Amino acid sequence: MRATLLAVLLSLASSAGYALAAVAQSRLAVSGGGTRALLTRPLWWWAVGLNAAGALTHVAALHYGPLTLVQPLGALTLVAALPVGAYYERRRVTRAEWRGALWTLGGLLGLVAVVGPATPGDALSLPEALAVAAVTAAGIAALVRRGGRALGLATAAGISSGVASALTQTVTASLARELPGGPMTWWQTVLMAVLVAVFATGGLLLSQAAFRGGLAAPLAVVNLANPAAAAVIGVALLGETFRAGPVGWLVAAASGAVAARGVLLLTAGHPVPLPAPRAPEADPSPVTP
Repeated sequence: MRATLLAVLLSLASSAGYALAAVAQSRLAVSGGGTRALLTRPLWWWAVGLNAAGALTHVAALHYGPLTLVQPLGALTLVAALPVGAYYERRRVTRAEWRGALWTLGGLLGLVAVVGPATPGDALSLPEALAVAAVTAAGIAALVRRGGRALGLATAAGISSGVASALTQTVTASLARELPGGPMTWWQTVLMAVLVAVFATGGLLLSQAAFRGGLAAPLAVVNLANPAAAAVIGVALLGETFRAGPVGWLVAAASGAVAARGVLLLTAGHPVPLPAPRAPEADPSPVTP
């Protein structure tokens, strides 16, 4: 019971860290500036630190509790970010945003509920990891080239982060000597660690760019694309499957539709900022004495 309670508390702390990081990134996106400008902003480094803290507490939560408990609680990031973001924007969360968040959360929980975890020690082999990295890089490049829209960038960010998690699992399994085919050599481990850093950093920068289109909808897409990418890798390469057989596939499809409706509601429900009023133009007519 104590372990379960600790897992719940750590999961909530992780969600809060990710939510605060997302709000900080959205504020930076509104202020504008390129990547070099971000590196000079203290708020950016706060966001980086909060994301790192969220990741560490998530890993700690998985140590004390099962994936079926920790992963759904991680979905509360979206619910936590909405009121915090609205507070900094000096407004209230709209009803459409709350409905969208609940629809997205319901869809995400449905997806997590039917994905069966891999057996302990299962991880990508080195050839599989390199193939996943190459396919993912090509997919992200295609998404970015399509006009750089907010939801496309958010999808790329979630996929990049999900692949970084899968590659991290490979490095961890190799260090624990549980990797299929035996542990990697030192240079292979360094190569995988570099790939983890590249995809993790890419996910962070892509999400930063996506938040230029608002907070709620891009964050929802990131939270959906991340576990979706991990699920695809698990089903295709690690022997994972949807629980309940064909029924599980139907539940997954329905959950995806529910989450998509939530994203649409979040996109439509975010208030559009009004343009600043223009100064009155001077009257060109001559002044009569």
